[in-house]
Amino acid sequence: MEPQEYDEIIRRLAAIAEHQRQINDDQRTFNQGQQEMNQRLTLAIERIDRTLAHVEITQARMETLLARMMRTDGNGTDA
Repeated sequence: MEPQEYDEIIRRLAAIAEHQRQINDDQRTFNQGQQEMNQRLTLAIERIDRTLAHVEITQARMETLLARMMRTDGNGTDA
């Protein structure tokens, strides 16, 4: 191979390496944003889970109260 051919190969390899560096930088930036979004979503899901647990407790209490209110004594007639 001629020295010019080696120089051309080296230039192309350097350009490829620079392009890959840019891709890696972009990927790191994206990953950081994704990690932040994942953290926000995780916190939101945890809040939703806590809220749902409270709603389920409230619903069970309401069902109990409703059942007590609808309960009849004796043979179904008021005394």
